Amino acid sequence: LLVSKDLGKHLLEVEDLLQKHGLLEADISAQTERVKALNAAALKFSELEGYQPCDPQIICNRVNHVHTCLEELRELAGKRRKELEDSRQLWAFFQEMEEAEAWIREKEKILAAKRCGRDLSSVLTLTNKHKSMLGELGNRRALLHQTMKKGEQILAKKLFSPGGIQEKMREVRLRWKKLEEVTGLHQQRLQEALNFFQFSAETDDLVAWLQDTYRIVSSDDFGHDDYSTQALLRKHRVMVEEVEKHRAAVLALRKQLALLAPEHRQGVDVQIRVVEVEQLYGEVAEVAILRQQWLQDALAVYRMFSEVHACEVWVDEKEQWLERMEVPEELDEVEVVQHRFESLDQEMNSVMGRILDVNQVVQQLVDGGHPSSEEVRSCQDHLNSRWNRVVELVEHKKGQLNSVLKIQNYLLEC
Repeated sequence: LLVSKDLGKHLLEVEDLLQKHGLLEADISAQTERVKALNAAALKFSELEGYQPCDPQIICNRVNHVHTCLEELRELAGKRRKELEDSRQLWAFFQEMEEAEAWIREKEKILAAKRCGRDLSSVLTLTNKHKSMLGELGNRRALLHQTMKKGEQILAKKLFSPGGIQEKMREVRLRWKKLEEVTGLHQQRLQEALNFFQFSAETDDLVAWLQDTYRIVSSDDFGHDDYSTQALLRKHRVMVEEVEKHRAAVLALRKQLALLAPEHRQGVDVQIRVVEVEQLYGEVAEVAILRQQWLQDALAVYRMFSEVHACEVWVDEKEQWLERMEVPEELDEVEVVQHRFESLDQEMNSVMGRILDVNQVVQQLVDGGHPSSEEVRSCQDHLNSRWNRVVELVEHKKGQLNSVLKIQNYLLEC
């Protein structure tokens, strides 16, 4: 049993042989105690005085022979255990290498699928899984390094033929190197897909914002009075600032597109998408500028209407006063009325300035093609007509006053 050359053909068989050898060693250990006792008893016969049933030398030789045989048996047992343990180390190495190969094959099968996701969510999921696999790869690399060290130790002992061990180590190293290369390429493809879908998602968000903004800036609500139009203009100016802030994001699209992988950036759809975004932004910016101008024009119209109303109130008041006023015949009363006209002249100069401003605003609106040009022009004509009427009344009343003054002065001279 101890000189057997059967060292097992796989790890389980070696483990079984080691278990049996352990039983044999236990038996030898038990027999060792028995041999010691028998040898001690035999040596007593070699020490007898007088009658000796056997030659003491024969007894000593026999005891020595049995002891030598037992030592040889124990040496064989030790040698056999070492050989079995070396065999176990060898087959454990091969099993670990096979497990490493199986793990590599499993990961190769996963990576061979080349799945990179169909949208941002699936790419993020696959990226997280790939990160987990990279963690596994690191752990497996450390284990494989330990296994390779065991292989080197087995080769250093020179107990077994090195061919199979070296071939297995070389094969696993090559497959591991290929796995790391494929893993790196897959990680690169995932990153490229992630960049593409992030670019697409950001582009979609930008398009959605531009579409919403276009609906806002193309509104035909310009307010119904000075206050509401000012409120709309304030909101629109904020929107114009937002549009301007998004200009950089739109301009950056082509730079981001250039950074994508060739298979993504060379797609017709994505290139058309970028052009559409740029065109949409141009339309939004253009309409925003137009709406701001329209709001400003609307505000100018409402302010003009307000100014016209104020002037017409003044005109109504003075027109009624002038029509009711009768030129007095007494000199004292004439002088009082004359002072009133002097104050009226100052007021008229001020109002005339306001009317001239109204006319200037109207001309700008008409020249700018404002949609309410006809209404604005009609309002202007009506105000100017009312103003001319007041001017005529004032001149008429002043003429009457001058006539009365001439008569009064003539009478005084007489």
